[in-house]
Amino acid sequence: MRLNKIWTILAITATTMASCSKDFLDRAPETNISEADFWKTPNDLKLYCNNFYNNFLPAYGGFGNIGIYGLDADQGSDQMISMGVNGSLNGEITVPATSASWAWGGIRNTNYFLANYGKVIASWDNVKGYVGEAYFFRAYQYFSMMKIYGALPWIAKPLNLTDTEQLFSARLLRNVIADSIIQDLDKAIEYLPSKPQAQASRITKEIAQAFLTRVALYEGTWEKYHAGTDFGVAGSNGAKYLQKAATVAEALMNSNVHSLDNEGVDFGYWKIFNQTDHTNSKEVMFWRKFDLTLNLTHNWHRYTTGGAGRGMTKTMVDYYLCTDGRPISSSPLYRGDDSLARVAANRDPRLVQTMYVPDGKHIITSNQPGGAPNRLFTLPSFEQANEGKPATGYQLYKGHNPDYQQQYAGNVGVTAVIFFRYAEVLLNFAEAKAELGTFTQADADKSVNKLRTRAGMPAMTVSSVEADPAWQFPALSGIINEVRRERGVELAAEGFRRDDVFRWAGADELLVGKKPKGAKLSQWLTVVPAGQLSTYPVDADGYIELFKNIASMASGYRFNVQRDYLLPLPTNELTLNPALAPQNPGW
Repeated sequence: MRLNKIWTILAITATTMASCSKDFLDRAPETNISEADFWKTPNDLKLYCNNFYNNFLPAYGGFGNIGIYGLDADQGSDQMISMGVNGSLNGEITVPATSASWAWGGIRNTNYFLANYGKVIASWDNVKGYVGEAYFFRAYQYFSMMKIYGALPWIAKPLNLTDTEQLFSARLLRNVIADSIIQDLDKAIEYLPSKPQAQASRITKEIAQAFLTRVALYEGTWEKYHAGTDFGVAGSNGAKYLQKAATVAEALMNSNVHSLDNEGVDFGYWKIFNQTDHTNSKEVMFWRKFDLTLNLTHNWHRYTTGGAGRGMTKTMVDYYLCTDGRPISSSPLYRGDDSLARVAANRDPRLVQTMYVPDGKHIITSNQPGGAPNRLFTLPSFEQANEGKPATGYQLYKGHNPDYQQQYAGNVGVTAVIFFRYAEVLLNFAEAKAELGTFTQADADKSVNKLRTRAGMPAMTVSSVEADPAWQFPALSGIINEVRRERGVELAAEGFRRDDVFRWAGADELLVGKKPKGAKLSQWLTVVPAGQLSTYPVDADGYIELFKNIASMASGYRFNVQRDYLLPLPTNELTLNPALAPQNPGW
């Protein structure tokens, strides 16, 4: 790795520290603190850790994005697309000379803290929570890099120019990195306070547990489904990670610190995702607050009023069961695709709370000046420019805040960013148990069925899962397919799907040769000017196929399963440190 990336100015003098008020997650730096005056009190540790929150957690500001709700399209997945072909799904990535993703400054900053916190003279009880935060954030950064590059060097101390052995160290196998990440999170769980004792807005024991289940499930399924390939780990089937995910998830579930929100509330699922404050939420475990008076804002709802230049695919919409708990392939309740209303009729209520439907309930704008009536959705925003129109005709409603005060101008949005919510923990538990082959009815009742009950859907009966001829993974068990379905529905458009497809080695089934489709265009031909629809080609059955006339998509996505699950290391890094070789598979 580059010396000038490793040898950074000490974080204590190079980065300004955030204020210690409850909204430190968002505040701009306020003071410079010299190292000679630092490492004196626990408050110094708090100030240093505030820097992790500000610098390592995304805020999704600027223009063009819609927070986490556009990630499945922006990163690339089978469930959402944007107006342009995703190059990484279409095999178009080339080996770069440099990359911002190969960055080590943040890991150095956490290492610097861990090397120096012992200078503070205070009781361990007054120090350990901040130490836990540092371990959490080091794990957070390493996990992000492992997902991109796989094998990595493991750097556990702040390096100097004289540390040539570590500066030019080799990459360790991905399972060694995964073990190290989990060890950091085990320490974080041990040191961090539980939510009832924690300071507001800070990492808690439960958040670290939730993150550990995410990491362990990822690595366990990666090693299981990539076994025997260049991406796998020789001699490992991932079982130890799956067991770790299940054990930690169950411990968190049994603690009763968190639970689900909005049970029995009309449109309760949708309402989780457009709040400006989650202080009183039982489900949202970790989130970022914005504040217009402090100039801490975003622009999401300039775009979520329309299609945001993105769209849910037919693959995603077809995933939702009917209200009898049966798939659309066999349920007599399914009413077909001829209109948005028919698509959503008699389906899992989460569908109508995830996409716009012209039913008089989907509000585009409320609380308008002068007491004007609510602006209701009637049809997709085909008339808008690319950044506002829908890519598929299926417009995303999840994450939309209809309040005029969130929409009336640039930089006025304050809907909160959700980083962790308890529903994911339930799904991580269910999937880990299903992958281990130990998923019981009792397991279903305390995980998947809690989510289905909240949604108003029939419970899953483990002993009688109905076979679906349209299962995405027909070679796998019905239980695994249905648990994956539940995950895809509950976590739709929250930025998990690309990771899921990659860890399942699912590109063969979901990407290669596939052409993403949207809604039937015919439903709008008589109500939308032809010029607005002219940029929406259709397939032989009349479904929107946005990329139909793009030559590189003539045969569907060209994802290379021998190469594209990981990104290539930048060539400059391999030149500077030959010990990083070999390059990732296929590159």
